[in-house]
Amino acid sequence: MNSGKESVPALDFEQPLLDIERKIRELQEFSRKEGFDVTGELEALDRRARDVQRDIYSRLTPWQRVALARHPNRPYTLDLVGAMAEGFVELRGDRQFRDDPALIGGVGFIGKRRVVFLGHQKGRSTRESIKRNFGCPHPEGYRKAARLMRLADKFRLPLVCLIDTPGAYPGVEAEERGQAHAIAENLRLMLGLKVPIVVVVIGEGGSGGALGIGVGDRIIILENAYYSVISPEGCAAILWKTKDKAPEAARALKLTPNELLELKIVDEVIPEPLTGAHRNWEKTAELVKEAVTASLDRLEKLPTRILVYRRQEKYRKIGIYGEK
Repeated sequence: MNSGKESVPALDFEQPLLDIERKIRELQEFSRKEGFDVTGELEALDRRARDVQRDIYSRLTPWQRVALARHPNRPYTLDLVGAMAEGFVELRGDRQFRDDPALIGGVGFIGKRRVVFLGHQKGRSTRESIKRNFGCPHPEGYRKAARLMRLADKFRLPLVCLIDTPGAYPGVEAEERGQAHAIAENLRLMLGLKVPIVVVVIGEGGSGGALGIGVGDRIIILENAYYSVISPEGCAAILWKTKDKAPEAARALKLTPNELLELKIVDEVIPEPLTGAHRNWEKTAELVKEAVTASLDRLEKLPTRILVYRRQEKYRKIGIYGEK
């Protein structure tokens, strides 16, 4: 699988690291052509690169984490499923209107365990992004998801949901086909499913578009993903009438993994490879697989009645707070 390392678009805060990596490549090429031993210089640059990596990625701001969550080379749902699962078979269509490529689902194996996968899917090229509607599902996407949720429940298969969407598609045609109802129906359905549900936020977790497949027994999030009721730009446009305040909105929204863990909205944060998931797909997929497997191992030991009760209680408690 492509590691995502080639042609990585540079984010502003990553530029010092990319400059060092460029110098390393130039020095390696010089050594190859001229036959000079530059081992000492390369080792020094490698040490410098590691120091810069730790410095950059250990003090990311919320807005910088949002940028990483949106990185175009970040692994998407099909990338991770392809690395984690064996024998994955995609199932299409909502049996009412059409198939929605922005939300994919199917059946596959994680180890010896058969599971049903659901996930938002973005595109990489312009053509694919348009086909996938930039990862923003229509109502038929959520109805397809509901069909596969019922399939999982019928055959007692665990459900694994991968979240990566700016939000559900807000267009007129989506509203005409019942966008809000489709998402609400999924919330009701997932709260009552009698199988374990593990949700992993792998990139953007935007509003009801994320929550439409996001009700689970265990909510996991990658270190450089975010989960929020609204995008920072949307929040800034409402509160300050300008998108220039998006970094300030990102801080106020408490959308970063550690903040979400403190608020008990998520249950676990998966540390990404040091330089981010967009630069190491294989390791990211391995870490996600380990977290999902460990969660399912625990959840499958619970009696069904306790599993469903705890899930419902989990969501009843979100948003409860006290003031001094």
